[in-house]
Amino acid sequence: MTTRTSAVDILDALLDGGSFVSWDREPLDVSPGDAYAADLVRAREKSGVDESVLTGRGSVDGRPVAVIACEFAFLAGSIGVAAAERIVTAIERATAEKLPLIASPTSGGTRMQEGTLAFVQMVKIAAAVTLHKKARLPYLVYLRNPTTGGVFASWGSLAHVTFAEPGALIGFLGPRVYQALYDKPFPDGVQTAENLYHHGVIDGVVPVRSLRHLMVRALRVVSGDSDAPENDAPENLEPAPAAAEIPDRSAWHSVEASRRDDRPGVRQLLEHAATEQVPLSGTGQGESDTTILLSLCRFRGISCVVFGNDRSSHSVTATMGPGALREARRGMRLAEELGIPLVLVIDTFGAALSKEAEEGGLAPEIARCISDLVTVDTATVSVLLGQGTGGGALALLPADRTLCAQNAWLAPLPPEGASAIVHRDTDHAAAMAESQGIRSVDLLRDGIVDAIVPEHPDAAEEPVEFSKRLAGAIARELHELDRRGPEGRLSSRLNRYRHLGLAAASENLPGPASRTQS
Repeated sequence: MTTRTSAVDILDALLDGGSFVSWDREPLDVSPGDAYAADLVRAREKSGVDESVLTGRGSVDGRPVAVIACEFAFLAGSIGVAAAERIVTAIERATAEKLPLIASPTSGGTRMQEGTLAFVQMVKIAAAVTLHKKARLPYLVYLRNPTTGGVFASWGSLAHVTFAEPGALIGFLGPRVYQALYDKPFPDGVQTAENLYHHGVIDGVVPVRSLRHLMVRALRVVSGDSDAPENDAPENLEPAPAAAEIPDRSAWHSVEASRRDDRPGVRQLLEHAATEQVPLSGTGQGESDTTILLSLCRFRGISCVVFGNDRSSHSVTATMGPGALREARRGMRLAEELGIPLVLVIDTFGAALSKEAEEGGLAPEIARCISDLVTVDTATVSVLLGQGTGGGALALLPADRTLCAQNAWLAPLPPEGASAIVHRDTDHAAAMAESQGIRSVDLLRDGIVDAIVPEHPDAAEEPVEFSKRLAGAIARELHELDRRGPEGRLSSRLNRYRHLGLAAASENLPGPASRTQS
């Protein structure tokens, strides 16, 4: 017999002891017929609760939260009119009281005894969740075994962050219904928490015993609190060096340094310098790209969403495809909805060149990434950490502030590719790198980046110290952006790129007489 986690078990595992206060009133009278009324009586006796959901307020590590937990023992956790009204009332109260909302569904879906009227209740639940998120309030979901049907297809799939119980059956159409409709069993291993995590539908699989620890970390980040230690106050962060303080080395030196296998990447940045990290997975729409990393974390006490190219799984033959860019756009939406900054880390050979990438809409995704990033309604910092090649790098570049590691670079193609176009060979790669102005000091001179993060003398030789230095630089920019506030954010971004290159070009424009003669 399957052992299922009850609603009370979840509340006990998640909340501070004695902190739960129920918001529930007597369920609505849905005028059940005799048979359904008898079902309801048996369900109350069996489950020990009066409906398929419990709602209320509690605290997690002292932080007030609203909670909604389904009870499968009550008519398979099904949602009818009374349960839906209880859920919506709790969501609206959480929104009004500005509380983070944690939901833990387990359900067979719509309550069949109430038919279509129960079925359409999912619309009002989804609407209430959406309004909660529009108020920039966190919504976190923990799916339990099983979660299927309309519950999974509405409020079970709208969270900022979604985790699930190990081995949980999760899917749209329950296997018993599938068997009845198609006279064959549903394929094994598809509707499992682990498989959906692998395919980027949910963010992780976590046992109940670890749920509280995870939620403590997640709430610290998604609530956007800033509690930097005193020595990490803005005035104590290391200032950005002037260009003259950066050693004058060739562009090719930077290219070679950026390609060292032991150069620290975004994974090392988070490992050595971030706190309260909560890794996320995939687009939430069935795509997951191993060449990138998406995470909630904190730098020097400041919450942010981090999206970056993961050099540890990146290579010439494994580059970012359209799914990676859709995951980047998920990160943009997540930061905007939570009202916390977005940090983008660029370290890429470039976007994928393949049949699958073309058919998957790579070029349109690059365009949408640029468009979304330029207009996203939250503070943004982009970081050139290593190689910055092509459209894949450009898609993550536009931000309020852009940092560049000393040996990072940005170019439309790898220098070898540029040499092949101009000289029809790769022998001129170093010369092309020099002439294209790809180095950090060139990018700073041209206004493409705002500050350089030094390497002493190479990040690969000081991975921990460099990662902490970079985190300090990110925190410095985030502090400054927070001090400025959102006023004029969009116009500043647009003006930055509107005027790039015009100052240098104007120096070479012919005078009035020459233009007339021409």
